[in-house]
Amino acid sequence: MPPVFKRILLKLSGEALMGEQNYGIDTAKAESVARELKAVHELGVQVAIVVGGGNIFRGVSKSAGNMDRAAADYIGMLATVMNAVVLQDALEQLDVYTRVMSAIHIPQLAEPFIRRRAVRHLEKDRVVILAAGTGNPYFTTDSAAALRALELEAEVIFKATKVDGIYSADPMKDKSATRFERISYQEVLEKQLKVMDASAISLCMDNNLPIMVFNMNDSGNIIKAANGDTSIGTLVGAGDTATSAG
Repeated sequence: MPPVFKRILLKLSGEALMGEQNYGIDTAKAESVARELKAVHELGVQVAIVVGGGNIFRGVSKSAGNMDRAAADYIGMLATVMNAVVLQDALEQLDVYTRVMSAIHIPQLAEPFIRRRAVRHLEKDRVVILAAGTGNPYFTTDSAAALRALELEAEVIFKATKVDGIYSADPMKDKSATRFERISYQEVLEKQLKVMDASAISLCMDNNLPIMVFNMNDSGNIIKAANGDTSIGTLVGAGDTATSAG
């Protein structure tokens, strides 16, 4: 059976490449992520990835100290480029053709992001890794994921996290927290659920772009999501009344 989605955008956090470490890049974890992505790619799904940089540097983190916010955000963008190159290497070692495209000019490592060129890479069955966010400070990689997904006409955003969906409260702190199977963009904003920042959610809502939130650490979840299995996480969409998982 063919996959439900032809073109997806995966929002991959920097922490997804950190493995069990407290900082930096675990190459074994990068290889594991690459194998999952290869399996999805082999289904015939066109894959674009927006990668974060939180495993190395986050502009709004304590590590930024009293730095100017714009300067700290630019450093965070450079961290995403590092992660993108690591992921590219992991994919190409598995014989998956890959292109890194950056929102900041860094030609020794990445092509500049040009929408039509990125679409052409996808049409040629190359995995496209999008680095440096939007290229602007004060915008998160969540906002970059929403923007790039719309520019590339992706059918869905896959938000890969460390939990199996969106909960009514932090499940690590509140044992009574319940997981939503489906929820509307408006409810995510009203309940201030921290799945993506408000700008990203609003952009998806305005353009009716669905978001699937699931646990990246559970093997096979990306393939299940590509095949339309919503039981693995939470689907954010238009007009969905919040429903809790059974």
